[in-house]
Amino acid sequence: MDSLSALNVFVQAAETRSFTSAGRQLSLSPSAVTKAVSRLEERLGVRLFHRNTRGLSLTQEGALFLESCHRIFAEMESVHAELANSKKAPMGKLKVSLPMVGTLMMPTISKFMSAYPDIELDLDFTDHLVNVVDDGYDVVVRTGEGTDSQLIARRLGFFRLRVVGSPSYLERAGTPLVPQDLTTHACLHHRYPTSGRLSRWPLQTAADAPKLTLPITATANTIEPLITLAECGNGLACIPDVAIRQQIADGKLIVVLDKFTKHAGTFRAVWPSNRLVAPKIRVFVDFLAENLFPKSSTLAELFPDLPED
Repeated sequence: MDSLSALNVFVQAAETRSFTSAGRQLSLSPSAVTKAVSRLEERLGVRLFHRNTRGLSLTQEGALFLESCHRIFAEMESVHAELANSKKAPMGKLKVSLPMVGTLMMPTISKFMSAYPDIELDLDFTDHLVNVVDDGYDVVVRTGEGTDSQLIARRLGFFRLRVVGSPSYLERAGTPLVPQDLTTHACLHHRYPTSGRLSRWPLQTAADAPKLTLPITATANTIEPLITLAECGNGLACIPDVAIRQQIADGKLIVVLDKFTKHAGTFRAVWPSNRLVAPKIRVFVDFLAENLFPKSSTLAELFPDLPED
């Protein structure tokens, strides 16, 4: 605090070009201002003012130091404003980027909107990479690991891929018992919209087994059509479990080849690494973390059959 007081004395003296005027504004004597500036010059090891009978003028070092002081006090004002804002109720526009599978998060997001009616959501669904800062997003939800040092990341939960089919399809086509059985089944594939490549089904096969090539019955660049096709009995699909938990629970979709499907991923929320998190960002990320995935403390508890990496 003594250092900040000394900086404030210097700024007042530099802006008024007078120790007397600076002292008047700060309720200090001119001699107290003079001593404070002299101690500051000794501490910095440079001369900040030219002193003569006509008054004060800044040295080159003093002019540079004044600019730095202005930045310091501007930062302090910004921190104070953010602290005051953090105590306010969450409100305002929240721009969020979600993956295409994020449309299946809408029940959770709908509950969030009911809980926080003063927050206006601007949702953008895309699998393209986005620049969180340059594109003006408040929050981006994606799978995988975050590596950008400009961003803060929070894990929302785990998911895995599961091969599913409807009871009617499995009754008609039979239940595959090993991955090689899929060569005689109708397979519904997800196609990446950015590259056009098909998503790989993470099936483990024996080391001496021939390379597995899955039939292609239909492709789609979003998950929802594949879920609908699978529910209607058109074939098997490999879907993130977060998108089909209710269908599995209701018996509309049956999981097959689970012990051969080895895959786990992570959903994360990322946002710009400002000093303080805006209330609207904090409550949105907290709400997703609390409501989007089943509660579990470790990946092993969620997926006990997955081998450790």
